[in-house]
Amino acid sequence: MSSIPGPLGAAAGGTTLDLNAPLEAAPLEARDARAAGSALGQFGLVAIVLSGLLLCLAAARTNTLLPETIKEVGFVYRSLAGAFGGLSFHLRSGEIIGAITLMFIGYVVVVREAERLAPRSVLWAIGLFTGAVVLAPPLLSTDLFSYQEYARMFFGLGVNPYTHASQALALDPVRGFIGAKWINTPSVYGPLFTLFSGLFQSTSTTADIALSAYAYKVTAALSLAGIVALVWRAARLRGVNQTRGAALIGLNPLVVLYGVGGGHNDLLMMLLATAGLWALLARRERSSGAFIVAAAAVKLTGGLFLPFALAATPGLGAGRRRLRVLIGAAVAGVVSLVVGFSVFGSGLLNMLTTLSTVQGEGGWQSVPGFLFAALHWYSASHIVSIVFGVIFLGICGRLLWRVWRAEMDWLDASGWAALFLLLSTSSVLPWYSTWLLVPVALGANRRLWKAALWFSAWVLASTIIAYLPHPPVILGFHT
Repeated sequence: MSSIPGPLGAAAGGTTLDLNAPLEAAPLEARDARAAGSALGQFGLVAIVLSGLLLCLAAARTNTLLPETIKEVGFVYRSLAGAFGGLSFHLRSGEIIGAITLMFIGYVVVVREAERLAPRSVLWAIGLFTGAVVLAPPLLSTDLFSYQEYARMFFGLGVNPYTHASQALALDPVRGFIGAKWINTPSVYGPLFTLFSGLFQSTSTTADIALSAYAYKVTAALSLAGIVALVWRAARLRGVNQTRGAALIGLNPLVVLYGVGGGHNDLLMMLLATAGLWALLARRERSSGAFIVAAAAVKLTGGLFLPFALAATPGLGAGRRRLRVLIGAAVAGVVSLVVGFSVFGSGLLNMLTTLSTVQGEGGWQSVPGFLFAALHWYSASHIVSIVFGVIFLGICGRLLWRVWRAEMDWLDASGWAALFLLLSTSSVLPWYSTWLLVPVALGANRRLWKAALWFSAWVLASTIIAYLPHPPVILGFHT
């Protein structure tokens, strides 16, 4: 694992990472390589945008692309059909798989050739892809309806979402849009996000539910734009290629099609976490700690980056810098806890139990879930989850120790920690890839970049199995 010298990980001499650069190249050969790379990269951009647009145009009439609760969008749900709802064509399963496969191939090509592409063309592609997804109906997940219900429970009906599930509201209209798994599940999200969701509280009409759903999608899209902008600025401080970092996140199908398409709060969480990473690189230590804790107040995963931020400042004055990070984190933590317990009471503590239960249900796409199914260890799933958790903590401890001793770059280490978290958790969903991609985009470790691409490929491949006409029962798990 490589390490970048410098107290905050700034690359020596402002050098950039090139995954494909030859050791030596004559000027003519270099020009030919850049021209070929540019053409290949442009093909990748076109493939991403056109395949993404095709999926978005057909989504309203393609059941496989819709959340389970709004399939067969008709007159009642017309307000949820999006800007393209008036179109009458749809895609068959094989066409969906082909479009997503082409999109991912284009994505890998763009990431590999990013240094040979004009930054403006990459940013335009990000904007077009994201914009098309925002205009499409909610895609592939019912989570944004759960967000609405938790907000409606508390702000509209006075029911604590951390102690009650939507089953307590049998006649509530939003309940009909929530996925079956979440009807009996209280909130697993941080108090900051629950309070934020009050801004998008829906009422009893389908039109208002749709308006709220699109508000979450727009929030996710704006969060992604903010992440790309912060990564761009942070990459300049790091001395790594800005275009590649932007492409890695902003053109990833798991992030855009699934994350923005489903309006997921992981993007809002990672916006705050990315702000924390950028603030530390910019030597704004108090802000760094505060932003990272705020990310955890949206979703607990955001707190993963705090230990690495605390360990990230070796050398002269390290103690003072770490203290400033800790002060910012402490202030944000106290404010979050005081507000959270003041508003939601001790019921907020139930979030941890609920989160453990949800993760324990697992899925075959995760490594522990795969083992449960392959080896028929269903009765030992809890023990296996604990073992993987202990392994993850051990790996994190080792990574932190190396960062503390200045043997490893702190952002590379946080990227490896995010990867091992995803590999050890019992439930992996496509939009979780955002946790990994931000530190990878700012890293300079080739193996980490490749691991992130392989991880994205695995998650996408395991997800598109559900688009088969008759999804198989794989190792005992239904997709």
